Amino acid sequence: MRDLGAGFGYLMKGQRWVAQHGKQYGWSLLPGLITLVLYAAALVCLAVWGTDFVGWATPFADDWSSPWLGLFRGFLTVVLFALALLLSVLTFTAVTLLIGQPFYESLSEQVDIAEGGHAPESGLPLWRELWISARDSLRVLLRAGLWGVLLFACGFLPFVGQTVVPVIGFFVTGFFLTEELTAVALQRREVQLRDRLALLRSRKSLVWGFGTPLAVAFLVPFVAVFLMPGAVAGATLMVRDLESPPDDDAASGVRPATPHPHPAPNPYTADGTPR
Repeated sequence: MRDLGAGFGYLMKGQRWVAQHGKQYGWSLLPGLITLVLYAAALVCLAVWGTDFVGWATPFADDWSSPWLGLFRGFLTVVLFALALLLSVLTFTAVTLLIGQPFYESLSEQVDIAEGGHAPESGLPLWRELWISARDSLRVLLRAGLWGVLLFACGFLPFVGQTVVPVIGFFVTGFFLTEELTAVALQRREVQLRDRLALLRSRKSLVWGFGTPLAVAFLVPFVAVFLMPGAVAGATLMVRDLESPPDDDAASGVRPATPHPHPAPNPYTADGTPR
């Protein structure tokens, strides 16, 4: 429970950070707005021509009698739109981060500099960073897609499919959202995808506390646009603490003894006389 609260705290700290740095916040809104327009256009097209697509994809049902034909194709149309919405939620972060890589990279660096005076750099050219980001995002989306198919199938189970499965779906979505967001800071630290996933799995409660509320909020597209910069900032703050967790002495307020960097010179010579 403590980690769940800490994860939510990082999300709030990130929103507070961007609220105090208006210039970085304003520029970081652009990628989300561009992605929102693209996704909205795609969903509108699906709503307008989705029925025609389902009819084209199910020619074997053309001879079915009423009302079975209408019920069957209506059900498939609803399922298709629901899957598109789920895919939109799962991919919105990845696509926005890919479009806004320079913006969010700069925002994450500013958070690192403000908190620690130094921002780690990968040393890779921009095209290379974009390629790695796109490749890793595709791998994560494939994993998320498998979970989505499994949860969709479980959704047909009586009672469980309408109660337990949606809750599990939000936790799964929250985990993958957190992976995408922390990747901005971890990629600069040259942490590979496999190591990133292992790191996040070791602190699942922390990750769920950060990502699950975000997954719920991201169901509203406009909310996702305005929360994205703060989510990147909060993920960077979380990465900083995950990479250097406090030790027991620091947590207890005891400072460990450290040797003096320049020992005082001996005031006496070898025979005991003062220098």
